[in-house]
Amino acid sequence: MKKNSSDTKKSSSPKAKTASRPANAKKPGDWRGTMLVRLRSLIEQADPDVVEVVKWRKPSNAMRGVPVWEHDGIICTGETYKAVVKLTFARGASIEDPAGLFNASLEGGTRRAIDVREGDRIDEKAFKALIRAAVELNIETGARRRVKKA
Repeated sequence: MKKNSSDTKKSSSPKAKTASRPANAKKPGDWRGTMLVRLRSLIEQADPDVVEVVKWRKPSNAMRGVPVWEHDGIICTGETYKAVVKLTFARGASIEDPAGLFNASLEGGTRRAIDVREGDRIDEKAFKALIRAAVELNIETGARRRVKKA
């Protein structure tokens, strides 16, 4: 699938586009949109080379979609629901989580998620460590695949 340049944001670029309103936020000023912006900032701090794309847009509302953070593969996705902001880590089951941030989708064999509710506090240090661990796993897996193909 071809990416539109307006759908991609590379944070390490000084001219990176920033959304005035995050993808799939319910409305400006809504706690979910504010939380998604905060989580986006923490992800970018943890991995300055992260790329954010918006995927899975619906024709009924082309302005919204699911933000996906990538670095040598998907790190996590961010979605807003009525009661939570959900960050789903594509390979979360393979990532150490000593702080116990994963609190949703724990029964799956691949993904893990963090549900953030209104008023929840984020352990920024642990969250950034989780992002970095996901990136490291993606890089290691990508390197193994490249060696296998060679």
